[in-house]
Amino acid sequence: MPHLISFIRGINVGGHKKIKMADLRELSLDLGFQNPRTLLQSGNVVFEAANTDLADIGARIEAGISRRFGFEAQALLRTPDAFRTTLANHPFDAEQLERGNHAMIVFLSGTPEKRALAALVENNSGREAISAAADALYVFYTDGVARSKLDSKRIESTLGLAASARNWNTCQRLLKLLTELEG
Repeated sequence: MPHLISFIRGINVGGHKKIKMADLRELSLDLGFQNPRTLLQSGNVVFEAANTDLADIGARIEAGISRRFGFEAQALLRTPDAFRTTLANHPFDAEQLERGNHAMIVFLSGTPEKRALAALVENNSGREAISAAADALYVFYTDGVARSKLDSKRIESTLGLAASARNWNTCQRLLKLLTELEG
């Protein structure tokens, strides 16, 4: 069965929308997915699925979270090839990658319109470096994520898309997990 990666948006942030990863793995099994593995507490799930219709799988995960945990959370899915392509297309230089927790990949629910992306860049008052490729943004938070005003809410409202960010270090750990599972 093919593997998929799900980024569950906005769980376990600031004590809100709490889901234990064991419960998320159990939900994945109950939804018919095989061999779910989670990484960290931020809703990163790698699993096998017989069906590769990402829209259908995302809707099933979202409905399952709503039923079981009583709140809404979006699931942004990627195939292994799409995930690897997103990582390979990064614009970060070696110095930025050494500060991997400042180098973020923002996974989007679609491809942003050029005008919306231009507005995001033009209206950003911080020192972040922003670029895009297909359904992802690459943001280097020069002064750190905590000090930035460029958060997921601002990205989502400007682009009109759902967004879920992971830092470079987490993406590398997910890639390692995926590679091990594909074994």
